Amino acid sequence: MSPTPEPTPARLRAIPSRLLAGITIVADRLVGERLAAEGAHKWHFAVLAALSETGAASQAGLSRRTGIYRSDMVAVLNDLAAAAYIHRAPDPADRRRNVITLTPAGSRRLERLEQLIADAQQELLAPLTPGQRDEFTHLLTVLHEHHRPPHPGAPAGP
Repeated sequence: MSPTPEPTPARLRAIPSRLLAGITIVADRLVGERLAAEGAHKWHFAVLAALSETGAASQAGLSRRTGIYRSDMVAVLNDLAAAAYIHRAPDPADRRRNVITLTPAGSRRLERLEQLIADAQQELLAPLTPGQRDEFTHLLTVLHEHHRPPHPGAPAGP
């Protein structure tokens, strides 16, 4: 039997950044576990979602859209190409770079990963009413947009 956790001091419970950090750990674990059970991770989802939403892109473009470091992007694309979820082909306008496109299998994979992430969100937000979930998401969006870099590649915040 595990011991009962001691209550967190009120001063610590009143610090929004601390609360966000704690819930981020839980959210990452929930999403990570569900994706891992399907042999995927959040970067796979990010690339598939970006391609689905905005169409074909270069590796550098995908890196900017998803926030995945260019050095990590190659491994992610290799995973997705090996499973036939994406297709890489030389860019006819610039043969030095590849154009990445989503395949039909990639679209189906994206739908499955979206469902897994939605399930994780349901568990994460279970104590909230639907209205509270909407408001929480809205407030997080406001914070995210406020602290977003002014242009791609610019550091966030002061």
